[in-house]
Amino acid sequence: MAKLYFYYASMNAGKSTNLLQANFNYHERGMQTMLWTAALDDRSEHKAIESRIGLGADANRFSADTDLWERVTAAHRVEPLACVMVDEAQFLSVAQVWQLARLADEGGIPVLCYGLRTDFQGELFPGAATLLGIADSLVELKGVCHCGRKATMNLRVDESGAAVKQGAQTEIGGNDRYVALCRKHFTEALKA
Repeated sequence: MAKLYFYYASMNAGKSTNLLQANFNYHERGMQTMLWTAALDDRSEHKAIESRIGLGADANRFSADTDLWERVTAAHRVEPLACVMVDEAQFLSVAQVWQLARLADEGGIPVLCYGLRTDFQGELFPGAATLLGIADSLVELKGVCHCGRKATMNLRVDESGAAVKQGAQTEIGGNDRYVALCRKHFTEALKA
């Protein structure tokens, strides 16, 4: 039976790298996959999914109005898919997460989602909250804080490195805008 998986972590924990490795493994065995990532993250000039260690792959891009059930099942009818993989899964809508669950349940296609659990204020993203609630398998990937403890939080910083405490939930950025920290150092940074 196909399952819906959610691999979650702080930033810089290797989520995209893990996705790209899983994709490579399927392709090495002659199996077809379908990759997805959020359309709003357009930082990459060359590949839609790109890891910080230099790996990358082309992918379909989803926006809030993308019907993943329809798009994936249409592709699956043309060429059977062994797996669907979604990067930046925190940006999925609640409806899209349920569409992915339907792909696993009714379509028989395993779905691997990779994303952040919480935003820069420690609040759940809607896509992540739904995945945490309904995924068949939850896997926490480990990031590391500067103190050596497990990083679970994503601190948004300004140009000078100071903590940003207010703002929109979504602001695209990499190491220039976010720092992965343990909860202790995250709360200390917000108090400073």
